[in-house]
Amino acid sequence: MNVLGSIDLRFRGRREAIGVYLVDTDSGPALLDTGPTSTLPTLEVGLADHGTSLGELRHILLSHVHLDHAGAVGTIVRDHPQLTVWVAEVGAPHLVDPSRLERSARRIFGESFDELWGELAPVPERNVRIAAGSVLGWEAFPTVGHASHHVSYASSGIVLAGDAAGVRLPSSQYVLPAAPPPDIDVDAWHATVAAIRARRPERLAVSHFGVYADVDAHLDRLDHELDVWASRVRDGINEAAFVEAARVDVTDRTDDYDAVAPFAASWHGLRRYWDRR
Repeated sequence: MNVLGSIDLRFRGRREAIGVYLVDTDSGPALLDTGPTSTLPTLEVGLADHGTSLGELRHILLSHVHLDHAGAVGTIVRDHPQLTVWVAEVGAPHLVDPSRLERSARRIFGESFDELWGELAPVPERNVRIAAGSVLGWEAFPTVGHASHHVSYASSGIVLAGDAAGVRLPSSQYVLPAAPPPDIDVDAWHATVAAIRARRPERLAVSHFGVYADVDAHLDRLDHELDVWASRVRDGINEAAFVEAARVDVTDRTDDYDAVAPFAASWHGLRRYWDRR
């Protein structure tokens, strides 16, 4: 079994908002993403529930460096310097020096930053490795579109897809193309979906939230909804109208989806995409 367990980080007290995975590798159990430092106590409890701890792990695989996925990695490595962190080449500099990432996030979140995300600490360069090709028995491959620094991991019929396969909440069929600024690329995202399909996975593990076996239907829905949302913004819909249309699209668990991947943020990301083109 290549996925040993999932951990719900209960971000802001909400179930099924951010998930990380304990996965099997050629070097023993490893962690796929860390979540933010604000959820570190929950992560530690979750690992203990699976019979392990950060001190027993040797590797962290990162999907990308957004704070909800990798915000805690520097704090963790400081306390557990035996850890090797695998990340896309584009994202590696932001781990070693997260100051630019933090400045940008503080502009967006203001006084809420510390409560939401907690400490953002640097990772020593000696602990960082580039996730490309064969990584501990997994295939690391670029899956850009949601972020330029996104990478996914494939092994034995499963893809650890991070946000590259969108957001889907348990009990729902809707797949949301979370498209926050700054580097959404619609064409690249469609290419990423094709790259995931090419590996013929039987399951997709997504960070928000869960593991899904209806892979073709899931990816079809993502392709479709990405085009719907991108077309609306291209055609000039304003933020308020976009949010209202998204709330019509998401027919179940609407408030949960909006909390996990705010609709307004996707308008801003897609607006930036079209403006840059």
